[in-house]
Amino acid sequence: MDKEQAQQQRRRIRTFVRREGRLTGAQRRALDELYRHRGVPGPEAVRDLPRLFGRRAPMVLEIGFGNGESLARMAQTHPGHDFLGIEVHRPGVGHLLNLLEQEGIDNVRVICHDAVEVMRDWLDPGTVDVIQLFFPDPWPKTRHHKRRMVQPEWTALAARCLRPGGRLHMATDWEDYAGHMREVLEASGRFRNLHGPGNFAPGPGNRPETKFEQRGRRRGHGVWDLEYQRLD
Repeated sequence: MDKEQAQQQRRRIRTFVRREGRLTGAQRRALDELYRHRGVPGPEAVRDLPRLFGRRAPMVLEIGFGNGESLARMAQTHPGHDFLGIEVHRPGVGHLLNLLEQEGIDNVRVICHDAVEVMRDWLDPGTVDVIQLFFPDPWPKTRHHKRRMVQPEWTALAARCLRPGGRLHMATDWEDYAGHMREVLEASGRFRNLHGPGNFAPGPGNRPETKFEQRGRRRGHGVWDLEYQRLD
């Protein structure tokens, strides 16, 4: 198997499993009615981001937003930024769509699709100012590590999407995965650690703490944040 074939095989490995559970009536209504206004139907829509959002503003891409509550809070706190959220689990997408409507938040658009495919095939190079990857599936078993999102190929995609000088902010509550993230990013040659080589960020920065994270901290669980800047 040559290098290109190996890369193609790696790209076919899914970093997620659809554990959807049951959609509530409100979530189903949101997907049926609200997604057409706040969702992104396909690649062509994100190739003209000013048209999608109705303005030009710094663009934040959040990958795997869960139920979307943290993303909605960030959008409210930073009304001068536009936020593009990607999530494959439809109940979370429906929850966020309802939240955006209830709170009147208009600077968020939602994509229900595989994030790797969106980064590779939908987004034009250098169109994103910040990429956020908060608490991705850690795939803790060694035989599943190949499914982790943060791999050399994904790091190259992140660098492609970011403008020069753009930021990549990641967080995890698995120390082993935190070390893996740091190792991959610092070996890439495409990013500079904003807190010095080998260092984690001293805190969450602009990232709101989730309820899950707060509960974990009360139980003594650690959280590791990493912040990198895309090199020219």
